Amino acid sequence: MAKIGLIRHGITEWNIAGRAQGLSDIPLNGEGREQALRLAGRLSKEPWDLMISSHLCRARETAEIIAAASGIEEHLIDERICEMDCGQLEGLNEAEWLGRWGPDWRSLELGMEKAEDVSRRGKLVLEELYTRYGDKKILVVSHGALIGLTLQHLLPQVHHYLHKECFANPAHQNQ
Repeated sequence: MAKIGLIRHGITEWNIAGRAQGLSDIPLNGEGREQALRLAGRLSKEPWDLMISSHLCRARETAEIIAAASGIEEHLIDERICEMDCGQLEGLNEAEWLGRWGPDWRSLELGMEKAEDVSRRGKLVLEELYTRYGDKKILVVSHGALIGLTLQHLLPQVHHYLHKECFANPAHQNQ
């Protein structure tokens, strides 16, 4: 039975600035490279057969660091596991998009990819990996929105539970 591990890329300067990265090809910063090295150290204690990453450099670089440090020889690129297209929000932070479009910005057509489409492509890739590499241990390096939306689609009962628990319990509201 296949084992698939999902990894979000390391941090970038745009993450720190709160900018929507989307399909912009933003590299890791020093901290992001350190994160990848620390994760590689942990993953090197487990046998992984294959690494697949998004083509965007922040994910690709994270995957390359992990693969090199943990001895994973096969590294494939799959453009379908790239980040959600953020449309006109890309490159902006929340204050900037609120300033441009106001608090109802979510109701506007700003060229953003639909969450359902992101989760569908993530699910399709995972299903293909499971079918094609049924006896392998695979690491997938992708992006926060793709991973989150895919898991929400595949495990709606878990997402519903976590959402309910976090927002019903005031102790978790700031986490």
